[in-house]
Amino acid sequence: QVQLVESGGGLVQAGGSLRLSCTASGGTFRSYGTGWFRQAPGKEREFVAAIGSSWRGTIYYADSVKGRFTISRDNAKNTVYLQMNSLKPEDTAVYYCAAEITGWAMQRRPNGYDYWGQGTQVTVSS
Repeated sequence: QVQLVESGGGLVQAGGSLRLSCTASGGTFRSYGTGWFRQAPGKEREFVAAIGSSWRGTIYYADSVKGRFTISRDNAKNTVYLQMNSLKPEDTAVYYCAAEITGWAMQRRPNGYDYWGQGTQVTVSS
C-alpha cells in the first residue's frame, strides 16, 4: 500500500511559478508510474503529466501544459515533482498525484491509477 502526500500549492500571480511535490511512503515507489491530475470547480479531473518508473523512463504531458510544466522524480526522496512555470489563471485547480503499479504511466484517465493523494490547491490570479 502506497500513501501519497502532495505539497507546494498556493496562490501565485499569472506568469509565476510553483513546484508541487508528491512524497510517497510504503510500497516500492520507484517501481510505480506517477501522474499529476487537476480538478477545477465544476469540472472533471483531468490529466496533467505523468512519469514512468525509474527503469521505464517515460514522460507524458497534456497539451495544455507542454512547454510550461516539467515532471521529474527523485527516487532517493521517494518524491515526484511538478515544476509549473508561466502559470495562467486557467491552471487554477486542486492538483492530485496518483500512482499506478504497471510503471508505464501511460494512462491519462483517473481510473488508470491505483493510489491517490489528498490534493493541494493551486490558485493563479490574473
